[in-house]
Amino acid sequence: MFKSIDLKENPRHLEERIRAYWREHSLAQKSIDLRKGSPQFVFYEGPPTANGKPGIHHMLSRTLKDLVCRYKTMNGFQVKRKAGWDTHGLPVEIEVERQLGLEDKKAIEDYGVEKFCQACKESVWSYLDLWQEMTELMGYWIDLDDPYITMHNSYIESVWHILDDFFRRGLIYKAHKIVPYCPSCGTPLSSHEVALGYRDVEDPSIFVKFKALDEDGTWYLAWTTTPWTLISNVALVVHPDETYVKVRHLEENYILAKARLETLEGEYEILSEFPGRELERRRYQPLFSFIKPEKPAWYVGLADYVSMDDGTGIVHTAPAFGADDYALGLKYDLPFIQPVDAEGKFNHLIEPWAGIFVKTADKDIIRSLKESGNLYRREQVKHSYPHCWRCENLLIYYARESWYIRTTQFKEQLLEQNRQIDWYPGFVGEKRFGEWLANNVDWALSRDRFWGTPLNIWICEDCGEKSSVGSIGELVKRGKLKDGSSVPEDIELHRPYIDDVKLTCPKCGGGMNRTQEVIDCWFDSGSMPFAQWHYPFENKDTFDSELFPADFISEGIDQTRGWFYSMLAIGTLYKGRSSYKSCLVNDLILDAKGQKMSKSKGNSVDPIELMQTFGADAIRWYLVEISPPWVPTRFDVEGVKEIIGKFIGTLKNTYSFFATYANIDSFDASAHPWNWERSAEIDRWIVSRLQTLIGQVRDWMEDYELTKVVRAIQDFVIDELSNWYVRRSRRRFWALELTEDKINAYRTLYQVLASVAEMIAPFAPYLAEELYLSLGAGESVHLAAYPQSETEYIDPALEKEMRVIIDIVQLGRAARNACQIKVRQPLQKMYVPAKYRTTLERMFDLIQEEVNIHEIVYVSEDEDFVRYELKPQFKVMGPKYGNRMKAIASELARVKGQEVLKAFNYTGSYKLAALDIDLVPEDVAVHIQPREGFVFESMKDMFVALDTALTPELIREGYARELVNKIQFSRKEQGFEIMDRIMVEWIGDDEIKAALDAHGEFIQSETLCDELSEAASTEGLVEYDINGKQVWMRITRTV
Repeated sequence: MFKSIDLKENPRHLEERIRAYWREHSLAQKSIDLRKGSPQFVFYEGPPTANGKPGIHHMLSRTLKDLVCRYKTMNGFQVKRKAGWDTHGLPVEIEVERQLGLEDKKAIEDYGVEKFCQACKESVWSYLDLWQEMTELMGYWIDLDDPYITMHNSYIESVWHILDDFFRRGLIYKAHKIVPYCPSCGTPLSSHEVALGYRDVEDPSIFVKFKALDEDGTWYLAWTTTPWTLISNVALVVHPDETYVKVRHLEENYILAKARLETLEGEYEILSEFPGRELERRRYQPLFSFIKPEKPAWYVGLADYVSMDDGTGIVHTAPAFGADDYALGLKYDLPFIQPVDAEGKFNHLIEPWAGIFVKTADKDIIRSLKESGNLYRREQVKHSYPHCWRCENLLIYYARESWYIRTTQFKEQLLEQNRQIDWYPGFVGEKRFGEWLANNVDWALSRDRFWGTPLNIWICEDCGEKSSVGSIGELVKRGKLKDGSSVPEDIELHRPYIDDVKLTCPKCGGGMNRTQEVIDCWFDSGSMPFAQWHYPFENKDTFDSELFPADFISEGIDQTRGWFYSMLAIGTLYKGRSSYKSCLVNDLILDAKGQKMSKSKGNSVDPIELMQTFGADAIRWYLVEISPPWVPTRFDVEGVKEIIGKFIGTLKNTYSFFATYANIDSFDASAHPWNWERSAEIDRWIVSRLQTLIGQVRDWMEDYELTKVVRAIQDFVIDELSNWYVRRSRRRFWALELTEDKINAYRTLYQVLASVAEMIAPFAPYLAEELYLSLGAGESVHLAAYPQSETEYIDPALEKEMRVIIDIVQLGRAARNACQIKVRQPLQKMYVPAKYRTTLERMFDLIQEEVNIHEIVYVSEDEDFVRYELKPQFKVMGPKYGNRMKAIASELARVKGQEVLKAFNYTGSYKLAALDIDLVPEDVAVHIQPREGFVFESMKDMFVALDTALTPELIREGYARELVNKIQFSRKEQGFEIMDRIMVEWIGDDEIKAALDAHGEFIQSETLCDELSEAASTEGLVEYDINGKQVWMRITRTV
C-alpha cells in the first residue's frame, strides 16, 4: 500500500516529521559514509559571525550551498560539509563595547583587556541558538557538531603557521604608510575591507586662496573636499606639463590651470601662460601655523597625478593624510605635520579645535578661511566616501606604522589564479573582482585591537630583531612567561595571556616582546581551508588529495573583496594556487518594492518565522525560482504562497491521485520491472518529456543555472504531468479491470513521480523525501542517485506534436475564457491553421474532449476571424522619430497587421519599407477586433477561432455535462468511495428531460450510475443550478 498524505498538513509539521526521520536514521552522515572511496567534491563553508541574528540573505546563500552539495552527493561524490564560526574581530568587539557601554580603546584598557576579551568570547555565541535553528529548519546538512572555530587554539596555530611561513619568506614587513583608518574602532583597515564600505555622502567642496610670497596681489587657487587637512598643508602641487595661467579677476591676480578656468565666477583677463614646471619651488604664505615645521615647507611641487577633470589644477598637499601626498613628501623631503590623535580628533596644539573630531571641525575651519580672506568659494559635493564596514562610521586616511603582507609581489599570480576560477556569473570574476585585483595593494595585516588572532611576531627590546613563532610547540620551547616560568602547553593564544610570553633574541640574547597588534579577521577566515583541518599539524597526508582546494564555494556579492579575496590571496601565497576552483555568487535580497531590507525601514523578514509559517521547502524553492542568484532578489511573501499553492500543492495532489487509485487496485510497483519501454502514446510522450527534462537539468546544473532548473521542473509538474498526462490518463486509472494498459499507466506515473522526487531533492529536500518514502522507493531520496537522461526514450517528433496539441488546447480554453463559455458547454466548430492538420487529425479525439468541440475547420489565414489595428506607441517612438510620427502612423494604418506580427515573432522587427524604419514590438500597440460570433486567441503563428453559436442540440449536451459535474461533486461531498455505484433521482423542466433522454447513458457511465429516474416530488431532493435551470436531485449509493 502506498502511504496516504494529508494534503492540508501544515508544512511545519511535515518537515518536523522528516527531520525526525533523518535524525533517527543518521541520514546526513550516511550520505557521506555511503560515498566513502568515491571521488571527492570539496566544499568550504564561509564562517558566519554568531553574534548577529541570521537574516533571509543567509537563508539564500545556505540554500545555494546545500542544494549544490546535495546534488553532487546524488551524483556519486563524497561531499564533506564542515560548519564554521567566525569568532574574532571588530564585529564582536563593537557589540561588546555597546553592551558594556565602552566608548573607545582607552575605556577598554581601563575596564581590563582580560575581562573585555572574555566578554568577547562569550558574546560570539549570543545568537548561536538562532543560527542552529535556522540551519536545521531549512534542512541545511552541515556538520554543526564538529565545526571549525576561529578562536580555538588549533585554528590559531594553523594561522600562525601560515604567517610564520610568510614572515620567514620576507613577505611580512612593517612600514609607515597612509592607511585607511577608523577613528571609532581605533584601527587601520585593509584595502579589501575599505571596498566593503563605500557610501554616498555630501561634503564641503571649497576653493582656497594661497597668497604668493614672490608676487604682490597674487594668489594660487586650490581645491579640496577635506578642509580639516588644510591644518597640515605643507605644499601645493601642479602638473609639470599642463599649461597654467595668471589671470586678472576680481581686482586680484590668480594662478590656476588653463584647462580649469571654468572654475572662476565672472569675467577675467589672462595676463600670462606658462607650463606648470615653471612654478616649482615658488613659495606661498601658509593658511595656518599652529605647528612650526622642522623642514622647509609651503612651496609648489610637481606631480603627474594632478588631474584636469575637476578642481583648479592645483592640489593642496598634507603628507600625513594622503597616499599621493605622502609620496610627494618623500620626494621633496617635506615636513610631516600630524595633529590628529587615534580618535580622529585634533590634538591640543590646534587650539581652536582641540578635542574636536576632524570632520566636525570642517565648518569652523571654512568660517575661519572666510574671515581671513582665503576662501574663494564654497559648494557642496555628493561623492562616494569609504566608511568602516562594521561600525559604519567614516574613515580617514592616516599616516601610521602597520604590518603588511607583500601581496603586490604576487599580483600577476593572483590575476592568473583568478582567471582559472570558474565564476558564476563570469562578469564578477572578470570585472568586479579582476579589475580590483589589477589594482592590488599590499595587505594591511595588523589591527590595533584586542580580540583577535595575535600577530605572532616578537621584537627584541635591545637590538630590534624580529622573530616569528609558527606553532604552540615552538612557543613553549622558545618562550618563558614574564615571571620566568615555563609557557604552559595549553596557553590560550589570545591577549592578554600571549602578551605575557617573552622570547630570547637569537641575535643579541636580549628579551623579545610580542608586537601588540592582532591580525585582520579576514586573514582568519581566509585561512579556513587549512586551519579548519589543523593543517599541517594534522591531516597532512590527505590534505592535498581530499581537502584542498575547494571545488566549490558560494557566498554573497559583498564577499568579493572580503572572503573571496582573502582565500585567493592566502592560497596563492602559501600554496601557489587559489583555495577554490569555482564560486557561485548571490546578490542582495530586496523587499517586494525593490528596496534594501532593514530593521529601521520595517521591511526585513525573519527566516525562522517564515519557515515556521510556510515551511522551508517553499521558501528555498521560491528564492531560487524568483530570479538567478546573481540578480538582486525581490522577496515577496505572496510569491511563497503561490509556490505552495501551485507547485507543491500540484505535486502532492498528483501523488495523492496515484496513491488513491493504486491502493484501490493493490498495485505493487516492485512486482514490475523499472524500465521506460511503453506502448501507449501518452506514456511514451511523458517519458520522452521526462528524459529531455533530466538532460536539460543536468546541463543547467553544470553552469549553476538554478533558476532555469526549478522553473523547468515546475512547468513540467504543473503543465505536463498534472494538467496533461494525469488528466488525459484519468479514464485509464478509472477502468474497472486491472488491464495491461492500466498497469502501464500506474508504472509510468510511479516512475515519473519517483524521478521528480529525485530531481527536486537538492532544492526541496523535505517534499522530495515525503514523496520518495510515500512511494516506497527507498530508504531516502538523499541516498539515491540523481536521474540520468536515458536518451533512447526521447522522441522529439512526438514531443513537438504533443506541444502543438497542448498549445491548441490552451488557446481553445483561453478563447472560451474570453467569452465566458465554460468547457462543459460543447461548441460546434474550432478554426485552426491548416499547417497543423496532419497532427490535429491524428489526435482529434483528444482535442475534442479537451476543448469540447465537435469539429475542426482548417484555414490558411486568420484574417477571416480577426482584424489587427496597429497604432504607434508615441511615448516610445516619439523621442526616436520626432516629426516623422505622423507619416509612421499613416503608414501603419496601411500595412497588414498579420504580416507585422509575424515578422515580430520570427525576426523581432518589421521594416516599414516606405519610410526605411525598422519597427520593434515595443513601438506598436496592437488592438485585436474579433469577427462577430467568434472568439479569437493567438500565440506567435498559432491561432484558434471558436464559433460561439449555440444550437438546441449543443445546449442539451451542455446540460448533460453540467449534470455529470454536479453528480460527481455530490458524490465527493457525501464521502462516497471512488468505485461506489449510485442511483440518481431528478426533477427538471422539459429541456432538462430532453437532455437526459438524449444523453442519459453518457451521464450514467461517467458517474457509475445504475439507475437514473424521474422523482415524483422535490421532497428530500437537493436543488442545483444547471446552466441557469433549476434541477433537483437525490444521489444515493446502490444497495
